[in-house]
Amino acid sequence: MSYLSDRVVMITGAAGGFGALLASQCLARGACVIALDLDEAALAEAIGSSERCLLRRADVTQISDLKEAVSAGVAAFGGIDVLVNNAGIMPLAFYRDHAEAGEAWARCIDVNIKGVLNGIIAVHDHMISAGRGHVVNLSSIYGNSGVAGSAVYSATKAAVNQLSESLRLESQGKIKVTVVKPTGVPGTGLGSGVINPAAIEGILGAEYEAYMGTMGKIAAGLADPELTSKDAIEYAALDPAVLVEQMLYAIDQPWGVAISEITVRASNDRYVL
Repeated sequence: MSYLSDRVVMITGAAGGFGALLASQCLARGACVIALDLDEAALAEAIGSSERCLLRRADVTQISDLKEAVSAGVAAFGGIDVLVNNAGIMPLAFYRDHAEAGEAWARCIDVNIKGVLNGIIAVHDHMISAGRGHVVNLSSIYGNSGVAGSAVYSATKAAVNQLSESLRLESQGKIKVTVVKPTGVPGTGLGSGVINPAAIEGILGAEYEAYMGTMGKIAAGLADPELTSKDAIEYAALDPAVLVEQMLYAIDQPWGVAISEITVRASNDRYVL
């Protein structure tokens, strides 16, 4: 059985990556989904429409957009059981890149911190009034510590961790909270926001050259099969679908069970955080 059956799940950043996969899997398990993104056309293409799925354009930096989405979800499905704060961007760059990165850093702070806070605020009163709810916040292993090349991104994900823990403590017995910390997940499009590609070196340290060589072979289809198989201990980089499987595990639980934090790694990912 699935505990998600008939639950209502609102997902930000749902037009691609983790968000689109998660929306589709929640629908497959019998949930109703409110899928939010800046690009409503991409939402329709990624997820499709059905009577159990509400597609809405929303900018997570605008609290009014999220409050309106909650109202629409309540009107359509009777409530909001789960919020997944998935929307985020990753403009990795060094401090010396500030001229090129400044605008993207400001946007990162708005989306990754303010967007998560706005999501929490938008559902908070409804969930408290309903007597139960679940907030899932996408963080990152980058939130564990600052490294060269990730100052702003790491800071935003550390903020997500603190927002999550504070919410958990304030709302025990009413809202359960899950923090998801993925490692690198090629194939989501998140890497497209990187300002300086060399900035990824900070999270890899001495493994940088070996890692880049491995990723190059994988991209060219020349890697050993074990590097791309989740059934092999040599698995080098998570497929987005693998992460979503673990996110679903955390979400698809009885109301009395909270998976408070989950870090998902490929067993051979080589990241130092």
